[in-house]
Amino acid sequence: MVLTDGYGNLPGAWRAPHVDPGNYAKVEANIRYAQAAERGGFAFLFTPDFPAVRGDVEHSTISNIMDPLMETAAISQATSNIGFVLTGSTTFQEPFNTARQFKTLDIMSHGRAGWNAVTTSDPAVAANYGKPVADRAERYQRAHESIQIVQSLWGSWQKDAWINDQESGRFIDPSKLQPINLRGEHVASRGPLALPPSEQGQPVIFTSGGPSPHLLALAGRYASGFITEVWTIEEARAQRDALRNAAHEAGRDPDEIKFIVGLMTTVAPTVRDGLDRRIAIAGDVIEARLPHLSAMIGVQIQPQHIDKPLSSEQLAGAHASPMDPRSAIALRVAREGWSPRDVLAHGVIDYHPVTVGPGKVHADHMQEWFEAEAADGFWLAPDVYEDGVDAFVDEVVPILRERGLYPDGYVGSTLRENLGVPDQYGLGAWLS
Repeated sequence: MVLTDGYGNLPGAWRAPHVDPGNYAKVEANIRYAQAAERGGFAFLFTPDFPAVRGDVEHSTISNIMDPLMETAAISQATSNIGFVLTGSTTFQEPFNTARQFKTLDIMSHGRAGWNAVTTSDPAVAANYGKPVADRAERYQRAHESIQIVQSLWGSWQKDAWINDQESGRFIDPSKLQPINLRGEHVASRGPLALPPSEQGQPVIFTSGGPSPHLLALAGRYASGFITEVWTIEEARAQRDALRNAAHEAGRDPDEIKFIVGLMTTVAPTVRDGLDRRIAIAGDVIEARLPHLSAMIGVQIQPQHIDKPLSSEQLAGAHASPMDPRSAIALRVAREGWSPRDVLAHGVIDYHPVTVGPGKVHADHMQEWFEAEAADGFWLAPDVYEDGVDAFVDEVVPILRERGLYPDGYVGSTLRENLGVPDQYGLGAWLS
């Protein structure tokens, strides 16, 4: 499940009547959501990070938790099994700091941490670090160097280095805590990192984004999880195949990397109830998206007709725009007889597929994608955290368990165990 702020992933969630508008600054809110997700057996919480102010902050939220590492450190002490995948930039963070911070979280959480290693190209973020935006080749070369140095630092305290013998007075075997002395073109570190292994050894590496060759090469070489945005099964299968090919080309077993797709959820007794909830919370945002919907399906829709289903003549002339993979979804929903407002409330212009309605609707979607080999897992984006997480846990998880698609409890106590990815300490064998 993704944690973006203290509110939810539907525009206007912060204004929902049952939501505390001050939750952005209250880690207690995110602790509640994490505990609800853990009750449902979720493998991990995912925190994107955009360390700059953007968008219409006068009327919408700042879509970050305040600081992913600090808040997650607090959440880790109030949970027992759920993992934490935090975003950290390879472009603006030094490998030693990244290695130290993430391994500390891994130790604090008893082996539940993951690092979503991303390159950063946004000028607003670059300005906050006082640096120019580097070109893509440099950013990805630095990413390769950074991940190798971080993992080498994680392994620089060998697993049996810590003697802890009070009688003899030997604390550490110094031969097993040695510098790494790695230097690349962009980053370097002497080491060692004075941190012992956690219960899972070291954090799990993730990457996130789209199917660019640079990113696939990075993910195929280092990652155990790939977090992405896709809208159709066909698109997802193609991207998953490309990822698995990249892992194979890096000398790895493709099953070692999990392809995790986004899903935005509104759980309600009926589809109509769910749409009404989304309309009430999103407010004017839906009406503002009407021109976009018109362009997606090739039909001019006047604002005064937003609550009238498209006529047979309009539907006959409608076509999905080849420029937007969401267009076919929008057209399918329109052909089901929903009004343009309801089509938009179905989330056809959101960043991920959206499921609305009772538990079966969500379970059916997830089962279809999983059985089509379009996903190894899902990162959920509930509409409103305050009640949306519990609704998914109570209404959807039991159906998935009944169908044999979801474990009855946690497989183990670490993120690696619950993801089903191999052990690793230091650089992977395919990199050493």
